[in-house]
Amino acid sequence: MTERRLRAVPPTLSPARLRPRDVVRVGSAGLRTRPLRVFLSALGIAIGIAAMTAVVGVSSSSRAELDRQLAALGTNLLTVAPGNSLSGDTATLPTESVDMISRIGPVREVSALGKVPDAKVYRSDRIPVAETRGLTVQAAHLDLPRTVGATLADGTWLNAATARYPAVVLGSMTAELLGIRSAGEGVQVYLGEQWFTVIGILDPAPLAPELDSAALVGWAAAEADLEFDGHPTTVYTRAADSDVESVRDVLAPTANPVSPNEVQVSRPSDALAARQATDRTFTGLLLGLGAVALLVGGVGVANTMVISVLERRAEIGLRRSLGATRGQIRVQFLAESLLLSALGGAGGVVLGIAVTSGYAATQSWPTVVPPWAMLGGVGATLVIGAIAGLYPAIRAARLSPTDALAAS
Repeated sequence: MTERRLRAVPPTLSPARLRPRDVVRVGSAGLRTRPLRVFLSALGIAIGIAAMTAVVGVSSSSRAELDRQLAALGTNLLTVAPGNSLSGDTATLPTESVDMISRIGPVREVSALGKVPDAKVYRSDRIPVAETRGLTVQAAHLDLPRTVGATLADGTWLNAATARYPAVVLGSMTAELLGIRSAGEGVQVYLGEQWFTVIGILDPAPLAPELDSAALVGWAAAEADLEFDGHPTTVYTRAADSDVESVRDVLAPTANPVSPNEVQVSRPSDALAARQATDRTFTGLLLGLGAVALLVGGVGVANTMVISVLERRAEIGLRRSLGATRGQIRVQFLAESLLLSALGGAGGVVLGIAVTSGYAATQSWPTVVPPWAMLGGVGATLVIGAIAGLYPAIRAARLSPTDALAAS
C-alpha cells in the first residue's frame, strides 16, 4: 500500500542545466536575430580597440625607429683607454685587458685597437718621411666593425687569414688623403717600410672617428711585421642599456686590476638618458589612451545590452514561462555581451594592426605591435564587456514572466 502511494507521487522537476556549448548557442542566437545592430555595436567596439591598438602599434613602431637611431649613436658603447701614471707618463693597458673585460657578465661585445707608434702610412716609398698627414697605423681585432658599427665602402674586412699577412683596411679619410678610391689586388700602400695590399675601405665611422684617419692591419701581422707590442690602446665595449652604468663602474679595475687609476673610461652617452626618458613618456601615453579606448568600448557594450533587454522583454517572459531560471537568463545575456565584446575586440585588433602596418610602411619604420597590446586588447574587452553586460543581465533575470509578457 505504501509502495503504491509512493509511486503515485509525481516526480519533482528540475530545470535543465545549460552546458557551455548551449550557452554559446543561446548567446549567439540573440546576436544573429539582430545582425545590423550587432554589426554596428561591434563596429563601435572595434573602432575603440583599433584606436588603442593603432596608437600602441604606431607609438611602438616610432619608438623602435627611435631606438634604432639612438643605438646608432652608441648609447651602450663604452671605451677604455690608458690614462696617465703617477709620474705623468702615458700608461699602458695589459695585453689581457680585452679578455678580462669580455668576462664581465652584462658585456655583449668587446673589441680593441692597438696603435703602432713607429709605423707610418704613405702612398709610395718616395714620399718624405715627415709628410705623415696625421695618419696612424692601428692593429685591429677582427670583430671591430660589428662592435663600433663601422661599415665598408669598398672591399672586405680583415679575416683570420688576411690578418696574418700584409693586408690593410683604410679609414675613409686615410683613403681620401692617399688618393685611393677602390680596394683590391694591385692597390698597395707603403706602411712600416714595406708594402701592404689594400683589401678594404671604411665608410666614415661616427662612433669611432679615430678609424677615419687610420690604416688598420691585423693584430698578428702588426706583431710580426711592425714590432707592435700587443698592448691595446682603445677597448670598445657594448653592454645592455640597463647595465651600462654598472659595467662602467667595474671597467677600470677589470681592465687593469693592478692600477685601475691609470685607466680612462668614457661616460655613457647623453642619448641613453634621452632614450630612457622617452620610454617613460611613451608608457604613460599608451596607458592613458588605452584606458580611454576601453572605457568607450565598455559604454558601447552596456548601451547595446540595455537596449536589447528592453526590446526583448517578450522573449524573456516566454523563456521564464517555459521554465528558464533567473540564472539561465543572466547567463544568456552575459554570454551575448561577451560574444559581442569578443567580436568587436578581435576585429579591432586586426584593424589596428592593419593601420599600424600601413602607417609604418609610409614612414619606413619597422612594424611593431606588442603582443600585450593584441592579447590585452581582446582580454580587456572581454572584461569590460562582462562588467558592462552584468547589469543588463541582472535586470533581465529580475523580470517576472507575467510582467515581461504584459509589457510586450
